[in-house]
Amino acid sequence: MVNIDSLDLNLLQTLNVLLSELNVTRAAQRLHLSQPSVSAQLARLRRHFDDPLLLPGPRGMLPTARAAALREPLRLALEAVERAVAPPDAFNPANADNTWRIAATDYTSSALVLPALNLIRAAAPQSRMAILALNPPLVAQQLEKGELDVVFHTGDNAPPTLHQRKLFSERYVLAGRCDHPQLQRLPTLDQFCQLEFVMVSPDGGGFSAATDNALAKLGRSRRVVLSVPHFLFMQETLASSDLVAVLPERLVRHASHLAVIDLPLEVPGFDILLLWHERLHRDPAQQWLRQQIVAALSRS
Repeated sequence: MVNIDSLDLNLLQTLNVLLSELNVTRAAQRLHLSQPSVSAQLARLRRHFDDPLLLPGPRGMLPTARAAALREPLRLALEAVERAVAPPDAFNPANADNTWRIAATDYTSSALVLPALNLIRAAAPQSRMAILALNPPLVAQQLEKGELDVVFHTGDNAPPTLHQRKLFSERYVLAGRCDHPQLQRLPTLDQFCQLEFVMVSPDGGGFSAATDNALAKLGRSRRVVLSVPHFLFMQETLASSDLVAVLPERLVRHASHLAVIDLPLEVPGFDILLLWHERLHRDPAQQWLRQQIVAALSRS
């Protein structure tokens, strides 16, 4: 194995210029160094390679066979180093073929991904998007491994090791079919508790949520008769039955087939965050993606 510990990159750059100019004075001018400094570096290079490298000639200096053999691979190596350490190119979405991987629930897919989709597709038509099911215990690991680019997550229990940006604060509303007789005006708390509810249980089979906690503090309860795993099925259920639901407002605020009114009690809402890992924090493409999500949110 070749020992290069004693040879720094500046010496290699000096050798590259010397092999190009074959003249110490001109090399010093290109390197913005004094002639004695370049001569001293050449002496170090000769000791390292155990070769004179450059010999006096009639019109400058002549490379030795060893130096001539070094010229092209050294040039290519330094160009590769320059490319490696150069600032990243500006991201051009028009030519990008990225596959964006986003973890979201069906609620955040509807409230966030859908508004951003057209904006992203219009600017980056060759890109693709994959929406993956949100698995909160695994998001930090998935982001670290590069399996995800960004995650939509509630403010509760967001991994503290990740970058985060608050996108909005959500509140709950009461929704049911448009002609539901109990939703033509704000119900009283008694009327609210007499309604029959459907609720989303992401973990499956749950019959209690934030609304039930708020009711319990008032010494009241409601009747949840249906638990479903997805918001999409819930909306179909509401439109075709007398069941009602307490839902995030952004999910139903444009649902013309549903009646949407305020709740007769205070149910704490929640924050929605955008999460990403430090490894992608400064990547131009990832910065662009996050900007599009925020921009789409402001237009929705």
